Amino acid sequence: MSAINSVLVDIQAIFTAGLKAFFNEGNPLDINIIGEERSAEGLMLFLNKNLNTDLVIMDLNLPDEDGLELIPQIRKQFKNIRILVLTSYGDYKFVGQALKTGADGYILKSNEPEELLKGIEEVLTGNTYLAPGLHITPPNGKRLLGNKKSNYEDRFVIKQKLTTREHEVLELITQAKNNKEIAKELFISDQTVGVHRKNIMRKLGVRNTINLIKFALENQLV
Repeated sequence: MSAINSVLVDIQAIFTAGLKAFFNEGNPLDINIIGEERSAEGLMLFLNKNLNTDLVIMDLNLPDEDGLELIPQIRKQFKNIRILVLTSYGDYKFVGQALKTGADGYILKSNEPEELLKGIEEVLTGNTYLAPGLHITPPNGKRLLGNKKSNYEDRFVIKQKLTTREHEVLELITQAKNNKEIAKELFISDQTVGVHRKNIMRKLGVRNTINLIKFALENQLV
């Protein structure tokens, strides 16, 4: 097998450095890391300049655009590139959406290194790879992570709680616009804006607009 030109996409520089060291330690696959990117925008620019890229190994949590939105963009523009998700998020909803929109494989960062090599080998031969323990539907009718919510949820997970319309409303709320102004801009009624506002506050666990704006800005939701 010829060298596999690969790009790593992850915000954690130490993690990608570790991956590069692992690939350089004489693994059976000839992985040639030709680039590292920290953002969705950076990756798309890289792929347009490096048309010899064979494989994208990417996290879902990126600073400018989450990976679930990025995957279909890569697939649409670069049909022959293999996409392997390497992330910390094992919820079946994320797994299912990633594979549905174009990912070729899905592996957790907690998996053994040998699992990563196996996944790469599988996707490069045209197969879809799902690491052991992952599901694309609720196992036994339950969420993969159980019924209890974690005390800590990062920006990526928080963003998945909101619908596209709720994201639009939230962005305008952070611009200090009232319900009527938001309604006019989105071509909906101010009553509908009020419902969206209440739903957003409920989903994010805040009780007033000031705390909502503070929460959205601190977690980079807009």
